[in-house]
Amino acid sequence: MTPFFSVIIPLYNKEKYIQNTLKCVFNQSFTNFEIIVVNDGSTDRSLEILEDFSDERLKIIHQKNQGVSVARNTGMQNAKADYICFLDADDTWRPNHLQAFHNAITKFPDAKMYCNRYVTQISKNTFIENKFIDIPGNYEGYVTDFFKSSLIKRVALTSAVCINKDIFNEIGGFDPTLKSDQDLDYWIKIALKYKVAITAENTMFYNFINANKSLSKDQSKFKKLTDLNQYVEIEKSNESLKLFLDVYRIEYGLNYHILGLKDQSLEYLKYVDPKNMNFKTKVLFKLPSFMLRLMLRIKQNLRNYGIDFTVYH
Repeated sequence: MTPFFSVIIPLYNKEKYIQNTLKCVFNQSFTNFEIIVVNDGSTDRSLEILEDFSDERLKIIHQKNQGVSVARNTGMQNAKADYICFLDADDTWRPNHLQAFHNAITKFPDAKMYCNRYVTQISKNTFIENKFIDIPGNYEGYVTDFFKSSLIKRVALTSAVCINKDIFNEIGGFDPTLKSDQDLDYWIKIALKYKVAITAENTMFYNFINANKSLSKDQSKFKKLTDLNQYVEIEKSNESLKLFLDVYRIEYGLNYHILGLKDQSLEYLKYVDPKNMNFKTKVLFKLPSFMLRLMLRIKQNLRNYGIDFTVYH
């Protein structure tokens, strides 16, 4: 029987999480799926743990380490289903995740991307239910303004997204040249071309704890970021897209400023409409890099105690 969903799990050294991640898929109430784990050159015990699972729905593809984008694209190339779901190896789904997608696909067939709601874990005991601009908590249906609704929290989060395989066939997959925010780049391209629908159910736990690490120790991801300026012409006639892109231009610019890379920072900021940068953010750009790094460490430590905030809005 052809699976209804193909679940793509990129795997690179996630021995601590992969067992629970696979269990959450096998525990789904909707059972017509295949799981494609793309082992991206893992060197830990992840593969040993995979051997504990004997379900015929589980397929493992091995490749040398090429990054998460190539791993996801490999999974999509080998997917048998018409609908593709993504799950990072340290995130988890509630048992109703795939059923919620199936219901939405039936109700809103004109969409090509479907988004379940999700809960973000920022510390061991702190979970945040995310809210989206102009989308009530009980709403399900087509998203009327994807970019406006994603200004504070992203409507589309990788482990909470399902796409029709037509998207992969028509526009391709994730950009393998990007070192960070490959998913952001992909969702922008999709939302500009296809209808997006959202469900009313929280079905996924996003593990943000792993992302809470020192920026100064992880500079490699800033070697190649999303080219936000490829949308310069489109954003002239799309106010929501312009504001959305400016938020990320400011974020990238501030990250470069924190790293002391002034030229790269200014390259992003020169395209920002001044009215889209609030006073708090302007003050941050006036501060020296060492002070910002100290403030960033304080912010990261506060997350460990369940306190989170952003300066971009």
